Amino acid sequence: MIDKDIENILSNFCCDGALCALETFNKGHINKTYHVCFDDCGAKNEYILQEINCNVFKNVDALMDNIFSVTDFLRKKINEEGGNENRETLHFIKTRNGSKYYTAANGNVYRLYIFVENSVSYDFGTAELLFQSGMAFGKFQRRLSDFPAENLNETIPDFHNTALRYENEFLPAVANGSLTRKNMCNNEIDFIISRKDKLPRLTKMAAAGALPVRVTHNDTKLNNVIFDKDSGEAICVIDLDTVMPGLLLYDFGDSIRFGANTAAEDEKDLSKVGISLENFEAYARGFLSQASGSLTQAESQNLAFSAWLMTMEVGMRFLTDFLNGDKYFSTAYPEHNLVRAKCQLKLALDMENNMEKMNEIISSILNA
Repeated sequence: MIDKDIENILSNFCCDGALCALETFNKGHINKTYHVCFDDCGAKNEYILQEINCNVFKNVDALMDNIFSVTDFLRKKINEEGGNENRETLHFIKTRNGSKYYTAANGNVYRLYIFVENSVSYDFGTAELLFQSGMAFGKFQRRLSDFPAENLNETIPDFHNTALRYENEFLPAVANGSLTRKNMCNNEIDFIISRKDKLPRLTKMAAAGALPVRVTHNDTKLNNVIFDKDSGEAICVIDLDTVMPGLLLYDFGDSIRFGANTAAEDEKDLSKVGISLENFEAYARGFLSQASGSLTQAESQNLAFSAWLMTMEVGMRFLTDFLNGDKYFSTAYPEHNLVRAKCQLKLALDMENNMEKMNEIISSILNA
């Protein structure tokens, strides 16, 4: 039986046909998500309906303005290249009164976009999947390289300002957090503090004008790319909630942090944790096959470093939350955030030991 409340919500959007099916998606998103289908004289029109989590995204207008601006721009680029605009980027549907989202009587906020048919996503993948993921994010950057990023809203200020997180979040947690917990992670605290001088590198370069501000995705995990079920090729980038102005290097670095780790993000056995140079090269080849022509020399020279920086940042954030009593990240057991922090910092250390090789891989790809 179709939920009448959801049916009423959908009636406010410009959908074709009559609602005939509804399925709840329960896969790892902070927004409540539904797959809905309309019957239009025998033709099936499928959409994704999402209830936006306003506890996380407090400025829905700014969020949706960013998404519509970027996807409208991408559709024009895709059409110019002879692509399929409803398959290669998300296509959001406005309400019947022209709004970018719908607010229900209870205050809940909803948005709707066209479902990309015959698609699948992966939480973990092979080198080939990472190559395809790199191509998708590289194409995303290439197509948006001339988008005026300054026109976007900064929905989460200083989201990847690693040095600011160090000063304003990490150090206060070390000073004021749980003494018992601090005694459990003195080595990790010292590891971060000993590398504090490297943390401002990218923000200093950006402030000096050496790195351009671009449209950034800011959540470039493998599962934010959807793939064609049959061909295995990447179709498009999804989950655009954190699209805003930023540095391209943040997106590249976070992809490597997530995709090239030889172990899970919360692996307790640190001997299993390290950088997979095979996966690093696969992603870099895919990304640069699309984006190399739009990168500056400074961006190219800092691709490998950005992977280290994003890994340090996330490790620092996990450790900060552990010291503060696990107030931000959800945890499954008391030491979960500490385990996560140890894993990220071990990965960062392995990147340090392999940085020369990582830079050589980037140079080899760019000079091929």
